[in-house]
Parts: sequence; C-alpha cells; structure tokens
Amino acid sequence: GSGDGQGQILQRFPEKDWEDNPFPQGIELFCQPSGWQLFTERNPPTFFVAVLTDINSERHYCACFTFWEAVESAQPQSHPRNGEEEEESSSSPVQPAQLFAPKSLVLVSRLDHAEVFRNSLGLIYTIYVDGLSVSLENVIGNLLTCTIPITGGAQ
Repeated sequence: GSGDGQGQILQRFPEKDWEDNPFPQGIELFCQPSGWQLFTERNPPTFFVAVLTDINSERHYCACFTFWEAVESAQPQSHPRNGEEEEESSSSPVQPAQLFAPKSLVLVSRLDHAEVFRNSLGLIYTIYVDGLSVSLENVIGNLLTCTIPITGGAQ
C-alpha cells in the first residue's frame, strides 16, 4: 500500500546471545532511520555507523551496510498504448512492477573501527551478491577470530 514496511532480522551470528554481550533489541530500527520503504529504482549501497548506548552506559558501534534487492510487486502495472487507456478486458500482457527493497548487513561491536567494519561488511556483501559458494558462517567465524592490531602498537 503506502510502501512503508517493518524491518525483520533474517539471520544473525551468533544465533544465541553471548552472556557478556546480548543482542541489541530493536536494532532493525537503527538500520533504516527513515523507515523501511520500497522504491521503483535501485539505490546505491550505503554505509554508516550508529553508536548505541546500553543500560550500563556501554557503547556499541552499529555498522550498517544497506543495499537494494529487486522484489516483485503484488500489483500488476498496466502500460497504455498510443496514449489510449487500456481496458480491463484487454488481453495484452501485464508486466509486474519491479520494486527494490533495502537489505542491511549489520555489525555490532564494542570497538570503534569504522573502516574495518566497512571492509568486513563489503566482503560479506560481495560474497552474497556474487553467489560464491563460501559459507557465510565460516566467513563470519574468520572475521570474529581476526586480531586487529592496536593503532601505533606492536604488530
């Protein structure tokens, strides 16, 4: 109808909360601050980092990489010919409207490393879009165990 929707978490890693780091509730609201909407054109991917503060005043950096996927509209689109209105009984082919929905990849961390977040989410996006036969679970596991050197510190 109006094009407004509600975000939904499709997959998360880890699947269950860690005792010392629970999953932020309502994170889907932060992924699309302007609301979840369908558009008739594909938008370019976007990246931003929001800082969430929990009840204990702990900061959580929420990196969000959003891209747009084609979805089929449930409402058919009619195309008038030669400036004439098409009648409902016309037997001409009806093309479904192509709409694009946002899909967000989100990384939540207690560390503030925006460039690392952008690169990590970009890697996951590339694997997803290119349809590579690499398990996302393995990629996420490798990213979680990767050691990030401290700026100016020893390698």
